[in-house]
Order: sequence, then structure tokens, then C-alpha cells
Amino acid sequence: MAKVIVTGANGFLGSWLVRGLLAQNHEVSALVRKSSDLSELQGVPCQYLYGDVTDLASLQTSFAGMDAVFHLAGLIAYRRADREKMQKINVGGTQNVIDTCLHNQIPRLIHLSSVVAVGAGFSPQQILNEESQYNVGHLNLGYFETKHQAEQLLWAAVRDRKLPAVALNPSTIYGAGDARKGTRKTQLKVAQGKFPFYTSGGVNVVNVESVVEAIISAWKVGRIGERYILAGDNITIRDVFTLIAKAAGVEPPKHKIPDSVLHLLGTVGDLMTAAGLPGSPMSKENAWTATLYHWFDASKAKKELNFKPVSAEIAIGRSIEWCQQQGLLKS
Repeated sequence: MAKVIVTGANGFLGSWLVRGLLAQNHEVSALVRKSSDLSELQGVPCQYLYGDVTDLASLQTSFAGMDAVFHLAGLIAYRRADREKMQKINVGGTQNVIDTCLHNQIPRLIHLSSVVAVGAGFSPQQILNEESQYNVGHLNLGYFETKHQAEQLLWAAVRDRKLPAVALNPSTIYGAGDARKGTRKTQLKVAQGKFPFYTSGGVNVVNVESVVEAIISAWKVGRIGERYILAGDNITIRDVFTLIAKAAGVEPPKHKIPDSVLHLLGTVGDLMTAAGLPGSPMSKENAWTATLYHWFDASKAKKELNFKPVSAEIAIGRSIEWCQQQGLLKS
């Protein structure tokens, strides 16, 4: 039995990981802020330690005596107005976690990055892996940039300070409870039959159960200084929406939004936000995100971590089944 701590433990993936670690009889602490919504951890017998990745002193206390740190805390946002906050949490918070792990001589840090730190494809022919060069820097997308910068800090610490760390890059994770995420509003509307549009891009869908198994495996057998992409099926956004609609028993979106229109809406949304007007849901950043191809190859994780994702249809089906059980799809 090991003594471990999870940052971002009260989020969707964090709460699943806490349960997975407890199922293996580890002593699990959840690092949470005093203002955190703990509903995801309701009934979960973990210990709460109060702190914040942006508060170095709180980490020094919380990480003391731990056998491993699982760093999941982060902010996902697609508006320029949120860039400074993402910089503070995703980049500054990761630096604090790195420094604290080194100071407390933590035997292993498992850093939950994202496939956005790897990059994205500009056509369906581009399928990226762990060795792909980061190729979207010129777009200056806040979430992509801050997750990429956080990984660069990690690799510098591994190289120069002998940090015993492994990075994991999950794709778009589906499973029971994912609809609570702020980034799933569109998918929820699709499941309710209230969203008639789709875009040109592609995503990779992976199930949460397999991601959690791979995280725990990476702690035990992952190679220090390596990154592992945790990805499932590469499918178009139209196909994702079709699978969501099928699982929910509603009509799928039928109207494609041209890329040019989407980028125009993003520009208008940014101008509205900059002018202090009630915000458009669109921005340049999520316009790009919706038209890129986020397609990845998880062969390395399958070989080294025994990673076994299920199909996108099964992963999405589990998500929609949970939504139905929670009454989220009723008109």
C-alpha cells in the first residue's frame, strides 16, 4: 500500500482516479481548495488536504511523506480573457508541483498533460504520436500553449534536476459523469436533440476507465522522462455527434458550419468580449479547436502500459447512459 496525493481530485478524471487508487488499497489524499465543489467525491473515502497548486507553501505541507504525486489540476478555457489564469494554473501551478516534488524527494510524479501539448492535425492525414513536433504554436491557442509550456518545464526538470516524472497525454475522455464538465455543453445539447450543427474537424475519443488504468500503470511501470498518449478512436466531429445522438435516441445534427463562417464567428466573439459586451460562445480559439484534426496514435501506451481503450461508441454510450440516469436529457 502506497501513500499518494492527487491534485485536481474533485474533477471528472480526478475523482475517477481517486476511486481507482482506493480500489487498489492505496492511502489516497485529495488536494482540494476550501472553495472546491466536492460533489464528484461524495461518498469516496479519501482524505482531504486543503491547498492550491498556485500556492507553493500549501504544496510543501500536503506533499510531505507521499510515495507519488498525480498532478491533474488545470484549467481548460478557450477565450483570450482566460489566458492569464491558465498561465497561472497550468504553467505556474506545474512549476510549483515540480519544485515541491524535488524538495520533498517524491519518488514519482505522474503529470497529466493533454494531447493538445502534442499538437494537432490540419488534415485527416495527420495522425500524431509522442515524437511529433509541436505544430500549432503559430495559432497562439491559450490552452494548447499553456499545456505545452507545462510539459517543457517538466522535461527541463527531468533533464537538469533528475525529476522522476512521467507525462500522460489523454485525448477527449468520455464516461459516466463527463457531462458535468463545462466543456461538454455542446455535446449535452446534441444529446437533447437541440443542436443542429457540426463542424469539419476531428477528435479522438477515449474511455475514462482505460485512462485511469493507464495512469496507475504509468506510475508503476512507465519510464521516467517519457510521455504516453492515451487515445482511442480517431473520428470526425460529425461522427461523434452522430454517436451521441444515436445513444440518446435523437436526430443527429445535419448542417455543417463552413470553416470560414466559424472563424468569422470566432473573430466577432473575441471583439465582443474585448468590448465588454455579453459574450458570444464562440472565440477564435474554439473555432480553431473545432476545425483541427485531433487524431493520435496510442501504440506506445498500448505496448508499454498495457493500455486497452474501448470503442468510441461504447465510451460515448456510457456517458449518455449516465446523463439519462441523471435526468439531464429530459426536455
